[in-house]
Amino acid sequence: MIIAKAPLRVSFCGGGSDIESFYKKHNGCVISTSINKYIYLDIHPTFMKEKTILKYSKNEQVVNLDDIEHPIFREVLKKFNINGVEISSQADIPAGTGLGSSSSFTVCLIHLLYAYTSKYVSKERLANEACIVEIEKLHEPIGKQDQYASAYGGLNYYKFKKDGSVYVEPIILSDKSKQKLENNLLMFYTGDVRSASKILAEQKVNITSGEKELNQLKLCELTEELKLEFENDNIDALGNILHRGWLLKRSLASGITNPLIDESYEKAINAGALGGKLLGAGGGGFLLFYVLPENQQKVKDALSNLKFMKFVFDNHGSSIIYVGDKLDWDNN
Repeated sequence: MIIAKAPLRVSFCGGGSDIESFYKKHNGCVISTSINKYIYLDIHPTFMKEKTILKYSKNEQVVNLDDIEHPIFREVLKKFNINGVEISSQADIPAGTGLGSSSSFTVCLIHLLYAYTSKYVSKERLANEACIVEIEKLHEPIGKQDQYASAYGGLNYYKFKKDGSVYVEPIILSDKSKQKLENNLLMFYTGDVRSASKILAEQKVNITSGEKELNQLKLCELTEELKLEFENDNIDALGNILHRGWLLKRSLASGITNPLIDESYEKAINAGALGGKLLGAGGGGFLLFYVLPENQQKVKDALSNLKFMKFVFDNHGSSIIYVGDKLDWDNN
C-alpha cells in the first residue's frame, strides 16, 4: 500500500487572475498558503486484477477505465494506464468549501500514481499535470493557483505569465511574523457546500472587459502591495488588504456573495476584524478574517452561529507519507 496526502489552501489575494482568459492578456498573481487540512489517497493492487475499485463518496468497481464515473479518477488512471488497483479517498474538509479540494485531490492522485509506478515527480510537473487534467482534459472553468498551492505547499507568491508558465516565489517570514500571521487568522464555515463552476464560468468572461476587468487588475495590484508589506514584516497590513480585496472580488460575478455571507462579514467587522474575505469562488464555504488578539473572542461571539475552524500553515505540499511492501498476488 502507498498513501499520499495533499494540502488544501487559503488564498489571500489575487484569485481570478490565475484564469487563462485573464493572465494571457495581463499576467496574473496570487498570494496563498497551504494549510494543515488534507486530502488523503491510498492505493494497493486488487486481488482480482481485472477489476479497478474506487472508494470516495460512492464506490465504483469497473473493468474498463472508460466506465469510471468520477471524472478525475477516470482521466488520471487513463493517463497512467493503471488498472487492477483499489484506491480510497478521505478528506479533512468537505468538497465545495472554497479551499481548493478538487485540485488537491487531482494533485494527490497524480503523486500517488507516480509513486505506485516507482517514478519521481517534481513539484512543478505535479502542479502542471494537475492543471492539464482539470483545465485541458475536463474543461473546468478554473485557474491554476489551487494546483500549485497544493503541490508546492507553504506561503508563496505565484505569477501566472502570458505564455502559460507559472513563477513560484516563497514568501520568507521570520518565525515571529509567521506565528503572528497564523494566530491572527480566524476561519468560519458558513455551512454551504456548492459547486464553483457556474460562478467561475461567469467570472471567466467578466474579467476580460469593462469595469470587472479593471477590478481584477486592482486585485493584482493589491497582491503586489501585500507581497511588499510581507517582505517589510508588516503583517497587520493584511487586514486592510483583505477588506479592499473582498469589496473588489464580490463585484466580479453574481453569486459570489449572499445575505448570510454579507451579514456575517458585517458582524465580524463591527466586532473588530480588520478585514476578511470569502475563500474560493463564492456562494458559500469559509469566511477568513484577520483579527488582532484583543478582538478575537468578540468576533467569535459575533459569529457564534458559524463553525469556527482552527488551522496552521502547511510547509511541505503534496507528499507520500507511507510506502508498504509491494504485493504480487501471482507469487502467493
